[in-house]
Amino acid sequence: MSSFINASVGKKFLVSISGIFLITFLAVHLTVNLFLLAGQESYNMAAHFMATNPAIKIMEPLLALGFLLHIGYSAFLTFTNRDTRPLKYAMVDQKETSTWPSRNMFVLGTLIFIFLVLHLSNFWVKMKFGEMSYIDYGGEMVQDAYSLIKAKFVIWWYVIIYIAGAVFLGLHLLHGFQSAFQTLGLSNQLWRKRLMILGTAYSIIIATGFSIIPIYFLVNAFL
Repeated sequence: MSSFINASVGKKFLVSISGIFLITFLAVHLTVNLFLLAGQESYNMAAHFMATNPAIKIMEPLLALGFLLHIGYSAFLTFTNRDTRPLKYAMVDQKETSTWPSRNMFVLGTLIFIFLVLHLSNFWVKMKFGEMSYIDYGGEMVQDAYSLIKAKFVIWWYVIIYIAGAVFLGLHLLHGFQSAFQTLGLSNQLWRKRLMILGTAYSIIIATGFSIIPIYFLVNAFL
């Protein structure tokens, strides 16, 4: 088992598995975040359910592990491939045979990582360790996460950063989605076409969904 993980194919497998895990997480995370558009109580109750759900508590360390595996092994493979790539391979014009996201996955991943640190420091850290206000909903005291998010999304430059992060994420997924499944064996012509369509649709949904939320709050701030 250790020899498989240490081999290049093993590392690619872990990048793919962790990538699919994170793709699933993004769908759940976006679904919960879209409750922000339904109002304060709807989102606070949805966030409270996620924060107190035993299954989610178990998933949190797995999610952190998934991020670490995906980031760590992706970076390792990127630098290893650069060191071992033949000179003549670098001379080939890849623009004719590959997409811009596929050629810049590491750059996009780095930008997403920077955005993730900002996102966690502004929301997750404050919700977990900061002083939060609470609202009574039918006798249950619930953390007012809605107000924390709203306060950030009425700042125009933060909205721009958040939208940029969503776009970077969408571009990363545009190649990463199909690449993850192809690494696991779905690489024939039929599945490549299907994965390309599914990956494109998923990337657009994720980028658009996460962008709509800050735009919604910024627009409403000026109405």
